[in-house]
Amino acid sequence: LPSLSLPFSMHLIQVDSVQRWMEDLKLMTDCECMCILQSKPISIEKDEENELILPSQHSTCDNLELLLKRAWIISTELTRIAQKLEKNRWQRVHSLTVRVNCHVRSMINEYNTFTRNSSEEMHQFEKLLIDKCSEFTAITERCIQTEDEQILKSMKSCINETLTTVAQYFGQLIELVLTHEAQNLLRQIELSDSMYITESAISSLFSLTQEGAHLCRIIAKEGGVVALFKICRQDCFRCLYPQTLRTLASICCVEEGMHQLEKVDGILCLADILTDNSHSEATHAEAAAVIAQITSPHLTFTQHLSSFLENMEEIVTALVKLCQEASSGEVFLLASAALANITFFDTMACEILLQLNAMKILLAACSDKHIVDTPYSRDQVVTILANMSVLDQCASEIIQGNGVQLLMEMLFERSSSGNSAEVAACERVQQKSAVTLARLSRDPEVADAAVKLSCIPRLIKLCRSPTERNNSDSVLVACLAALRRLAVMSPDGLEDSDFQQLVKPRLVDSFLLCTNMEESFV
Repeated sequence: LPSLSLPFSMHLIQVDSVQRWMEDLKLMTDCECMCILQSKPISIEKDEENELILPSQHSTCDNLELLLKRAWIISTELTRIAQKLEKNRWQRVHSLTVRVNCHVRSMINEYNTFTRNSSEEMHQFEKLLIDKCSEFTAITERCIQTEDEQILKSMKSCINETLTTVAQYFGQLIELVLTHEAQNLLRQIELSDSMYITESAISSLFSLTQEGAHLCRIIAKEGGVVALFKICRQDCFRCLYPQTLRTLASICCVEEGMHQLEKVDGILCLADILTDNSHSEATHAEAAAVIAQITSPHLTFTQHLSSFLENMEEIVTALVKLCQEASSGEVFLLASAALANITFFDTMACEILLQLNAMKILLAACSDKHIVDTPYSRDQVVTILANMSVLDQCASEIIQGNGVQLLMEMLFERSSSGNSAEVAACERVQQKSAVTLARLSRDPEVADAAVKLSCIPRLIKLCRSPTERNNSDSVLVACLAALRRLAVMSPDGLEDSDFQQLVKPRLVDSFLLCTNMEESFV
């Protein structure tokens, strides 16, 4: 069954049948009230206790948000119908079908009360969907009026087919609605001279982008990137630049957004904003966020960013300056994330960073706990250090900036909250600090500093104790590699048992030994 993915934070509220009906009543038109009442038996069935309902304070919500919430409920209920049908729960199939019918009619009525200029195609799909829902309800009603297994079995395929058609019509209607709303917002952005209207439209557009990649694709296809960069090229809208750039960063998470950015010379515009000192720090930070998004190593469609290479030196220089002058941890995080991604994007960036004394600036920032204040920021810094460490000249920079001490501290990175995202960031910090140590320890001076700072005992601890590395295999491999590099430079720093188990065997054998190691071995 095709289902529409609309990520909303909906709550499963446990209520009895009458209370549930009263909640739904607020969202139903008068003509549907009897239909809803008839579809909800007073008796409580287990899975009916957890019905999906809209919060009662919906009147404070934006109209479009209410529509998307209603759409989410319908999509979820269609999935539940398929599940009940599979189990031959005919009574539940019928009551869910009636409820979907009511929600569809209410959604269409609600939308038509606040929309304007809806297309003839949209009206056609509304009629098709309502007619098919009525047909669906009639079919399921016939199922609860018979107990003949053969008849029910023969009707099951018909119900499945109708359910699929309802889901298809519903998905197509929602696609049309969202496209229509995106067009309206973009029309306001392009045609309005009013600061208030433009700001409101951009804010609504940003809210749409937060509903997932599908919405971003629709906005990009309708010219969202073009319209927003047009705003970023008009001085009269300077106060809207941060909000506009934040919306652009969201849209550029999809390939369609990236292609549009390239077509309108978006990289050049971003470079101009970053290098213009008359802009606010907030504007520079949001421009850095767009750069971080479009250079993300996780994206597979960055190859076409040819114009980025032409402007890379200017962009990198501006980002290093933003890191150096950042007034908050958030600004530093955005600027350093952009730099970290660029070091993956092109190796020439590392050489530019070296020329700009970026290593010294980043190491100094790490000593300021108000600026580098989270594992996420340290993850960006150590990513840059790891990628720069392939250059021979980096070793002296690390020594001068007390970088080995910082890398040693990063080997102790632990999450204070237990939040899964933060734990993952801590693992990346440990892994990349070990990788950086391994690369830099080819220089005897760095290796000697690492040994003096007791890096070897810490690396051994990380290898032998799964909890120290949060059971991360990637941290283990990096630590084994760093330990082997340091053991070559300083063989006296290891006990014989550590050498025999962690250094002498093939790396894969040491890895298997450590992954099977119990805590009592430590």
